[in-house]
Amino acid sequence: MAVSPKFDEFASQVGLERDPASVRRRIEAMEGMLERLLVIPGINRPIGLDSLVGLVPVIGDFVTAAMGAWLVWEARNLGMSKFQLARMATNVGVDTLLGAVPVVGDLFDFVYRSNSRNLKIIKRHLDKHHPGTAMIDGVSARRARS
Repeated sequence: MAVSPKFDEFASQVGLERDPASVRRRIEAMEGMLERLLVIPGINRPIGLDSLVGLVPVIGDFVTAAMGAWLVWEARNLGMSKFQLARMATNVGVDTLLGAVPVVGDLFDFVYRSNSRNLKIIKRHLDKHHPGTAMIDGVSARRARS
C-alpha cells in the first residue's frame, strides 16, 4: 500500500520512521515505560505503567493490553514470523487475563513482565536480521565500530 509523501514527512518529524533502528528505539522506550518507569524504594524493584494502571480494576488491564498489543503490531511491521507474533500475543493475553483478577492479578502484573518478554523476542529478531540496529551501552553498534 502506497503512503503519501506528506505522511512520510510527518512521520519523520514526530519520530515514527519505519526503519528497524527507529522501531528498536520506540519499542525499547515503550517497554521501559510499561515495565521500568520507577523503582520502589527499599526493595529496588522497578515497576511501570503496566503495574500501576493495572491497579484500576479491569479497565486498567485492558488499557495496558492495548499498549502491549502495540509492541506486537510493531513486530508485525518488522516482518517477524507468525510463530513469534503468536508468542508475543500470548504473553499479552496471559498478562491481561490474569492481571484482571482482583488483588492476585496486581501481584501477577508485578512479577510477570509480558512487555519485557516481548521486547526480548523482538531484539533477538532485530539482532539476527538487522544487526546494524544493535546497541552497545546506548550507542549503536554501527557508531561504536567507527
